[in-house]
Amino acid sequence: MKDPNSGLKQVITEFLNAVMLFEAYLQSGALPYERSPQRKAHRNGTRSRTLKTRVGELTLNKPQFREFPFESSVFERYCRVEQALLMTIAESYIQGVSTRKMEELVENFGLNRLSASEVSRLCKILDEKVEEFLKRPIEVKIRYLLVDATYFKVRCGAQYKNRALLVVVGVREDGLREILGASIAESEDSGYWMTLFRSLKDRGLEGVELVISDAHKGIQKAVELSFVGASWQYCRFHHSRAVLESIPNKDKQEIADKLKEASDDEIKMQELAKELRDRGYDPAAETIDRFRFDLWNYKAYPKAHWKRIRTTNIIERINKELKRRSRPVGAFPSDQSLMRLAGCIMININEEWVTGKKYLTMDV
Repeated sequence: MKDPNSGLKQVITEFLNAVMLFEAYLQSGALPYERSPQRKAHRNGTRSRTLKTRVGELTLNKPQFREFPFESSVFERYCRVEQALLMTIAESYIQGVSTRKMEELVENFGLNRLSASEVSRLCKILDEKVEEFLKRPIEVKIRYLLVDATYFKVRCGAQYKNRALLVVVGVREDGLREILGASIAESEDSGYWMTLFRSLKDRGLEGVELVISDAHKGIQKAVELSFVGASWQYCRFHHSRAVLESIPNKDKQEIADKLKEASDDEIKMQELAKELRDRGYDPAAETIDRFRFDLWNYKAYPKAHWKRIRTTNIIERINKELKRRSRPVGAFPSDQSLMRLAGCIMININEEWVTGKKYLTMDV
């Protein structure tokens, strides 16, 4: 029988092999057979290495050097999230709360052969990595702070409850973005946010000038008390969604277009509020009026930054990846299992951010 994942396995295999070839180029200082004074090592073929993933076992070609060992992040970084997801499934299975889909995954991955103590040991290894990431020093000043929360089902005793994953991202003074911290809370009340902000300050957070978030009262209060002197920017995406919430479906697209047209013009936004009130859409008009002084704080900063500091969209990637990865699970067996998977995903994303291109050019 043909493997239904064969096409996807081939794509992932080719991609990861390409990543390792690029890593080999960076470490050796030259392409294969290239004469270069920058060359530090010579190729010595490849060695087959298997990698177990959710789509099956992959056989990768790991480059070898004559002079020193080749080091790749492919195996550690790719496996880290996979392991966290599998440990969540294994935990649920051991606790007897797995679904039929999860039991299929348990059987396919051989997780039913793991004892509770083995699962605990594997979880501990990942938990230590996540804890180290979340407690690391913040060594560069942060100019812009973006905060958001997303909710997940978590087993608490005999019940399943919604738990908030609070996430804080910073744009550093060197223009790079960095995931600064995260915590799990019962809600978005100000006390939970203040505790998280306080822990960030203890780790070295300073220099914050603008905080971008949704309009949850708990966040607003925590920002006001925690970052005296900083401005608060209401995320424009959340603002538009709040305005459109009370608009009938027949008029939603029209009003959405007008909101977009008025997005950089305070006068047009006030004119739109008046129009909405005249048409009987008082709640939408009141939403615009209530936050009229919190929609434009991003304009105090360089125009080149505006598009990226008026929404919390950069946190959406984290949230979407979490939702996608946790889909086979449905609900987490514990707060710790949620943080384990979230933390591993955040570590991977953060590594890309702090070693990649600048998010903003700060010297404009």
